[in-house]
Amino acid sequence: MIPPLISTVSALNAFGQKLGVTAGNIANVNTDGYKKYRAILQEGPYGAVEVTAPSDETEIPLNRLEAGAPPAQKSSNVALEEEFPELITSVYGFKANLKTLKTQDEILGNLLDTLA
Repeated sequence: MIPPLISTVSALNAFGQKLGVTAGNIANVNTDGYKKYRAILQEGPYGAVEVTAPSDETEIPLNRLEAGAPPAQKSSNVALEEEFPELITSVYGFKANLKTLKTQDEILGNLLDTLA
């Protein structure tokens, strides 16, 4: 594959994975004991984009106690005010790389038309 295409396609894949991690966090916002994951994008070989998603062990004390009930399990550490900006940046990153891929396709098409 052509090197610029490698980085663009791997970035599309990475932003898709990041979107999946964020969606998983949002889906588990009310799941007791759930620890959120944070997708980290890093540069790999040949300009490719790699994703790691370690678990975030920070805690958010929410004190989910009902009157007269024993203490509940530790609640989820997912905060929606952190997840929605991650969601927005993932969507825009995906769109930007999709536009880049489309532009590269047009350039290669024009080049081939010129050579033919």
